[in-house]
Amino acid sequence: MELEREIELLGVHAEGEVGRVIVSGAPEIPGETLVEKMGYINTTDDSLLKQCLYEPRGAAQMTINLLQRSCRAEAEYGFIPLQADGAHAMSGSNTMCVVTALLESGLVQAEGPEAVVPLDTPAGLIKATAFWDGKKVERVQIAMPVSFAEHFDHPLEVAGLGTIKTDVAFGGCYFALIRAEELGFAIAPDEARDLVELGARIQAAAAEQIKVQHPEVDAFNRVEYPMFIAGQGASIRNATIIHPGRIDRSPCGTGTSARLAVMLARGEISLADTVSSCSIIGGEFTAKITGTTTCGGREALLPQVAGRAWIYGRHVLGVHPSDPFPLGYTLSDTWGTAAPR
Repeated sequence: MELEREIELLGVHAEGEVGRVIVSGAPEIPGETLVEKMGYINTTDDSLLKQCLYEPRGAAQMTINLLQRSCRAEAEYGFIPLQADGAHAMSGSNTMCVVTALLESGLVQAEGPEAVVPLDTPAGLIKATAFWDGKKVERVQIAMPVSFAEHFDHPLEVAGLGTIKTDVAFGGCYFALIRAEELGFAIAPDEARDLVELGARIQAAAAEQIKVQHPEVDAFNRVEYPMFIAGQGASIRNATIIHPGRIDRSPCGTGTSARLAVMLARGEISLADTVSSCSIIGGEFTAKITGTTTCGGREALLPQVAGRAWIYGRHVLGVHPSDPFPLGYTLSDTWGTAAPR
């Protein structure tokens, strides 16, 4: 078998959301920090993303997690989530996938029932704690990035819908939060296609009408995801819309963090509350606020999110010299009408 550019991945999912983890074969991406590496993929060379994520070797309904040597002394590994629209800064569900892969594959050695795994990410240093029996990781608890609310009831003119209101918050990236029931949705599985189609229009509107800029990291300067929300208090549901047109199968760790920031600011929860955050297919993360802080002079919080991940397979991807699709392809039948980059 004559394959070039072989990449070995572990197939992992967190509460149903697939996050394959590259464990060998990937090059070190140029850059002094994970932010610079993310920028290199997004502006200079995304061939690794296309090889692993695009058809025929990948699929729209997954993320590829690129392991890199940490750029910080506090961690051994860093990672960058690769999705259809490029490299991203942080993902809670994918952190669960990465930690599970590192421990269960033996890439990270740890003794005892609790293993602390620090990870370098473009969003900053992340501390994850895995609860495991030495073979299977039962739960991963993540100290998420500092999160804060940015806008409340921001008006948004959406094509074919009119003006809606959205809260905007940062939870590792920026989210536009939309109350599902105000648009006639309950976040049920049979609503998935309608939510995706509406979410694409909301995302396009947000890109033009909502201005954001993280006070400390210049790269965070746009709303990356619309997230439909339902429930209140200790029991909430989320449906994050991911490019090029699909729903996050997990409750979304960064989205949950952003939502906690809005809920705390609105007085809907307190610092002592533990929140059950559920997805459109019933997957659950638990979340709470471990403290408050400031970010660029604004009030912010320290979220903690916990959930489960499972390894389901091993994959070796390569390219034969005669393969006409070395960087893959996408079609709108499964990748949606918003063409990937």
